Amino acid sequence: MADALDRPKGDSTPFRFPRRRKRSQDRVGRVSEGIARFLGTPRFLVYLTVFVFVWLVWNTWAPVASRFDDAALGYTALTLMLSLQASYAAPLILLAQNRQADRDRVSAEQDRQRTERSLADTEFLAREVAALRHAVSETATRDFVRSELRSLLEELREADAGATTASETNSP
Repeated sequence: MADALDRPKGDSTPFRFPRRRKRSQDRVGRVSEGIARFLGTPRFLVYLTVFVFVWLVWNTWAPVASRFDDAALGYTALTLMLSLQASYAAPLILLAQNRQADRDRVSAEQDRQRTERSLADTEFLAREVAALRHAVSETATRDFVRSELRSLLEELREADAGATTASETNSP
């Protein structure tokens, strides 16, 4: 007990069974989903068909001393085994369906949130584009600036032509 230096010496603590770890619900769910998925495969149906066929052939044509399920009684053991398999399969399938419904619900919620974010982003961008269009409509366009420059150039030419004619009339 060298590692228990924080406890007083002596056997004052009662014996306790070690605690078992609780099984994770998620782990149980994953296992049940795996079984339920296997039960729904063609491979399982083939395995079950082969098992039942071998069972029936053995208990019908094998020597009487080696038969373990009597055909005269309607293959009671086989019926019991198939009923047991079905009684376990149904709850496993329901567990798997519940987990799938939970995943679908979470996925739908995430899709809804993504859609809301996309809609908000789209509305923001639409407002920004509208603001840019409004700002652009108030600014001078290239054609407007060209026409203003042409009219100024014509005014300068007219002023220069008027100054040239005035200087010719004043010169001796």
